[in-house]
Amino acid sequence: MSATTNTSGRRKTAVARVYLNVGNGDIVINGRDYKTYFPTLPLQYLINQSLEVADMAGRFDIKVNVQGGGISGQAEAVRLAIAKALVEIEPEKKAALRAKGLVTRDNRMVERKKPGRKKARKRFQFSKR
Repeated sequence: MSATTNTSGRRKTAVARVYLNVGNGDIVINGRDYKTYFPTLPLQYLINQSLEVADMAGRFDIKVNVQGGGISGQAEAVRLAIAKALVEIEPEKKAALRAKGLVTRDNRMVERKKPGRKKARKRFQFSKR
């Protein structure tokens, strides 16, 4: 299959569009290096996790457009999009990625606030007297 592909990944309200090309391992997110966009090591680990599990680190240049959500949701959206792109390029890697849960979309979202309550489930303090 071709070594150029683009996919998308979502998590919470974040949406990531990933463009994968054969290259030397550069990862650019919203025009910035991924280490400046995600300054903490756990988030950088999430970005590289799919590449490490598939044993393809350093083989592709990755360009990402990500929007919405917070930095944690954005990092997980990028991770899913990269995993989907790797599966498109080499379908035999899907089993290894699935074993680590990297090709499954985490569909948990924030529950909406209900009327007459402080938050989704929190109630106002009850007073018996």
